[in-house]
Parts: sequence; C-alpha cells; structure tokens
Amino acid sequence: MGDTADFSTSSGKTTPSLHPVYTVTNIQNKVRTLDGTKVTCSSWVKLFQLNARGYKVLDHIDGTLPQLEDDADYGTRMEIDAIVLQWIYATVSDAYLARILDNESTALDAWGRLKKIFFEQ
Repeated sequence: MGDTADFSTSSGKTTPSLHPVYTVTNIQNKVRTLDGTKVTCSSWVKLFQLNARGYKVLDHIDGTLPQLEDDADYGTRMEIDAIVLQWIYATVSDAYLARILDNESTALDAWGRLKKIFFEQ
C-alpha cells in the first residue's frame, strides 16, 4: 500500500490516507538540537534521517524528490517539503539556523547548506 492509498467509506466513496509526516506534532521530541557540541552533526544526521525514513520523507533531503511543477501532486509535495524544512529549522541551534535560514529554501537546500558547514569547510 503506497502513501496515497485510498480507503473506502461506508458511503462507498474513497478518501486519501493521511501522509505520515502530518502525524508529527513535535519533531524536537524525536531529534535533538544540533549544536555541534553536545549533539554532533553525525549524530543529528543519523537521528534526522531515521525519522525522515520512518515518516516517508527521506526523498526531501536525499535529492530524489521529483520537482515536476506540472505534476498533480506537486502542491502536496511542496507542502510536505515545507514541513520537513520546518523540522530542520526546529532542530538546529540558533547559530546554525542563522546560517541556513532562507525565504525561498526547500528542505534539500537547507540540508545542503548544513552539509557545506560541516563537511566542506
């Protein structure tokens, strides 16, 4: 069963299932804040990727998310991407947030900026 599986209602109509990303109420309870000292980048990445995989949004940070604007699911994908981006912003320290925050960012963009900070110095 895929992320958008349909479930029949008693009236015979189908309703799309809720994407797992919408069930997360506080990502900070699952991924500790990346501060570079207590929580290192490698630990944070492992925790973040584990949750991204579990909530079926890993493609938003690994570069495999389709970016076809004419696709019928584009709006939903970008809405989910905004949630993943919020997760990133919510789980980095203020110092790192100031370095990766951008008005026109996608989750992949922010992920790449963090990668540059830690691995391409």
